[in-house]
Amino acid sequence: MAWNPDIYNQFKEERYAPFYDLLQLVKIKPGLKVIDLGCGTGELSAKLSALLPESNITGIDYSAEMLAKTRAFEKNQLNFHQSTIEDQLSTGQQWDLVFSNAALQWVDHHKELFARIIKTISQNGQLVVQMPSNHDHFSHRALQSLAQTGAFSTAFKGWYRVSPVLKIEDYAKILFNAGGTEITVYEKIYPHLLKDAGALYNWVSGTAMIPYIEKLPEYLRPSFINEYQKLLNKEFPESPLFYPFKRTLMAATF
Repeated sequence: MAWNPDIYNQFKEERYAPFYDLLQLVKIKPGLKVIDLGCGTGELSAKLSALLPESNITGIDYSAEMLAKTRAFEKNQLNFHQSTIEDQLSTGQQWDLVFSNAALQWVDHHKELFARIIKTISQNGQLVVQMPSNHDHFSHRALQSLAQTGAFSTAFKGWYRVSPVLKIEDYAKILFNAGGTEITVYEKIYPHLLKDAGALYNWVSGTAMIPYIEKLPEYLRPSFINEYQKLLNKEFPESPLFYPFKRTLMAATF
């Protein structure tokens, strides 16, 4: 997917709030070998590096646009390279800490995915993950329904994005069945106050909307955006707009 770091960072502080909660789940030890799956611009990888003394951290991301921003944060014990999460898991490398903040929701088949991730964790290593679980919010459901109408449905050939994110009890069971201990899994609502439906559109356009726009032919993109904005404006006429954003956070030791 073609990510735009500038659009994504319009709501940087709001998007980064769950990261700080996630850090509370990390066992702080020196000299760890760490992978950050979906490191984005690298800014949060640098914060993780500062928390873990003498640790070597590798950040991977598939977006060249995001990775271009990581150069400002590279140092001897913090490096970045381009890779999909699936390709990285296929390398067979082992890690003391597998960390992922707001990235795994883009990878399908989570039962199989988490089994693969856990296999890359060294003995007494840790998995620490945060993912949006806001796929039942109107902003996401409207994208799905719009994609199934008229010319859009024809262009998409019936496709619309279904989130792979599971219920929190499913993740707890996956971690337990894989031998996890010290398991923490919870869902938290992060309350965001946005200016209006236009601000909500800006938020969604930097994340959930991207795969829809990429799959559409260029001539249909403006009308899809326009119709989606109409749906948001109708549903959320108020200003300011309260946006309750759900996220799933988890950690376990293996």
